[in-house]
Amino acid sequence: MDSHLAFAGFRDRRIHLGVTGSIAAYKALDLLRDWRRSGLQVGASLTDSAQQFVSPLSFESLGADPVNSRLFPADGDTYAHLAPGQGAHCYAIAPATANILAKLAHGVADDIVSCQALAHPGPILVAPAMNPNMWLNPAVQQNWRILQDRSYICIAPDSGEVACGDLGTGRLAMHDLIFLHGLRAVSPQDLAGTRVLVTLGPTREFFDPVRFWSNPSSGTMGASLAVAAWLRGAEVTAVCGPVSLWLPPAIHRISVTTAKEMFEAASDIWPSADIGIFSAAVADFSPKSYGATKFKKDSGGLQVEFTANPDILGTLAASKRTNQRIIGFAAETGDLASLAREKRERKNMDMIVANNVLTPGAGFAASTNEVTVIDSNGREETWPTLPKTEVAWRLLDWLSLL
Repeated sequence: MDSHLAFAGFRDRRIHLGVTGSIAAYKALDLLRDWRRSGLQVGASLTDSAQQFVSPLSFESLGADPVNSRLFPADGDTYAHLAPGQGAHCYAIAPATANILAKLAHGVADDIVSCQALAHPGPILVAPAMNPNMWLNPAVQQNWRILQDRSYICIAPDSGEVACGDLGTGRLAMHDLIFLHGLRAVSPQDLAGTRVLVTLGPTREFFDPVRFWSNPSSGTMGASLAVAAWLRGAEVTAVCGPVSLWLPPAIHRISVTTAKEMFEAASDIWPSADIGIFSAAVADFSPKSYGATKFKKDSGGLQVEFTANPDILGTLAASKRTNQRIIGFAAETGDLASLAREKRERKNMDMIVANNVLTPGAGFAASTNEVTVIDSNGREETWPTLPKTEVAWRLLDWLSLL
C-alpha cells in the first residue's frame, strides 16, 4: 500500500468483516491485515460457502476477534448474530455475492452474515464479486439499486478477467478503495459539507521538448492531506502536478504540468472552496523556451534565462474571504521558524507548515515528515518525525480549532 493511504490511529474503532462464497474471499484476508495495521479492531464472520474458499482459522491467525462461522454455534456466544450491531462502527461485506445482495435487499436472514448485517444499525459497506453475466442480471442490478437507495456504501466491482476466464464487470474492487471506504465509514465526519482545494506535487517548466526545470517532490504530503480530508467527509479537489499517486475516485483530480496550469486550475476552484491547502512544490521560475526542437550541444554554449512564475498561494490568499482558511507549506534549508513566520504573515495564511528538506526523513519523496507548524493565533509547535498521513490528520485537527 502506498504511504499516502496508510492511515493509522483508529484504535478506538471497530469494523466487522462479513465474507461470503466467492473465489475472491481470500482477498478479505488482506483487508483484515491492513485494517488491523490501521489500528482498527476487526471481527469476521464467514458463511458456509465462504468457508469452502477460506477458513476461520486464517482470520483468527491474523488477529480477527471474534470470528463467527455458524449461525447457531454449538457453544460460544448465543447472540453472535446481533453482536456486531452493538459494537462495530461499520459492517463490511467483501466479497459480497449475488446471494447476499438479494438477502439484504429483501430482508432475508438465514446465515450468520445476513443476520448480522440486517441487525446492524450503522454503516454497511458492500463490495460485490461475481461472474460478469451474473452481475448484469436484471435481478442483481435491481437489488444493487435497492441497496444504493438505502444508503449502503456500495463499491461497484471492477472490470477485467474473472476466475473462470470470462471478461467483463464482476471482479472485486481494488483493495485500496475498499480499505479506504472502511476507514471513511469509521472516521469523524467533521468536514462534511466542506469544500477543500489541495495542490500537490512538483511542477515542470520546459526549456525544450525533452528538458525541464523541476524538483524531487513526490506529492505524498499533499496526497495524504487530500485523502485525510475526504476520509473526514470533505468534498475534495486535488490539483496535481506530474505525480503517479493514486487517489480515490471521489476526489476530483485535475492533472497539470506547469506552474501556470496549476495557477489557472487553482484560481478556478478557490472562489468556491472553504479550505485551501497549498502543498505543491511550485517552481518559482520558468526557463525561457528554446523552441519546438531539442537543444543540441553543438549549438554553442548553453545560456538559460528565467522568468518568474505566478505566485499561486500569494495571489489566492490575497482574495481570501473571512470564511475561507488556508494552509501553506514552506520547504526550507535553514532558519526554519523565522522564515516560516515571515512567510505566513506575508501571504495571509491561517497556518504554515515548514520543514527542513535537508533533514533525513523530512525532505522530498519521503513517507515521513518533521515539521514546524505556526498559526495565525501565534501557536507554534515542532513535531517529531511522523508518517505524512499522521501529519495530515493532525493538521486537519488543528485547523478545525482556528
